[in-house]
Amino acid sequence: MPELPEVETTRRGLEPHLLGRRVRQVLMRRKALRWPIAEEVGQLLPGQSIQAVRRRSKYLLFDTEAGSALWHLGMSGSLRVLPESIAPRPHDHVDVVLDDGQVLRYNDPRRFGSLLWQAPGTTHALLAGLGPEPLSQDFDGEYLYRQSRGRRVAVKSFLMNAAVVVGVGNIYAAEALFDAGIAPQCEAGKISLARYLRLADAIKRILARAITQGGTTLRDFINPDGLPGYFEQELLVYGRGGEACKVCGTSLREARIGQRNSVWCPRCQR
Repeated sequence: MPELPEVETTRRGLEPHLLGRRVRQVLMRRKALRWPIAEEVGQLLPGQSIQAVRRRSKYLLFDTEAGSALWHLGMSGSLRVLPESIAPRPHDHVDVVLDDGQVLRYNDPRRFGSLLWQAPGTTHALLAGLGPEPLSQDFDGEYLYRQSRGRRVAVKSFLMNAAVVVGVGNIYAAEALFDAGIAPQCEAGKISLARYLRLADAIKRILARAITQGGTTLRDFINPDGLPGYFEQELLVYGRGGEACKVCGTSLREARIGQRNSVWCPRCQR
């Protein structure tokens, strides 16, 4: 599933094409993706101007006066801005037709994505209760330390809890823990403030660099311009179980932590 850098890369790629454009029509070739597509998308979005293109966690929000279209890409979804004249392909499920002859087209072979609606002045239930954005001023090592007190869960699972912090998925949690020298199975409540300060700094640096370089290339994700991301070549532990650590040469260990595959270096991470 695309993680925060992939979604932010998509947002940045789409924003110049969508901001200020008026929606002329919404064409739905399916009535449901993961869940039924919100009726408001077809009823309220046409005729509206897109005032902002935002991201909250892994969700994209297209804001208008009537409300916000709330999009999640799921495991295989992608959004493209194309000339309206280009015929839809298989799995092109939704078109948002714009006033300049372009179309925002959603393709999703597995249909695990979603297209919902957030009314003005409200917060959708899927966004309620989310923790801070990891690149915001509200997130730092002191925050992680406070939130972790008394928690016996593994620190990797703690980081991937969206109520603690949003958007730190499996790939970037693994890489940040390696950077900070913390083993993923360590009990969150027993990690010191000093180590959480290093971990928060690692999360911010790694996510920022991944966004700059276009996100991590996954099998089902490519950028809005059709080019793959470039961060994958820098991964030090994720997906490398049994290989040699690029720092010390020790064989990387691999295990399931919180139902997710985890890789770490037993020498570099304690």
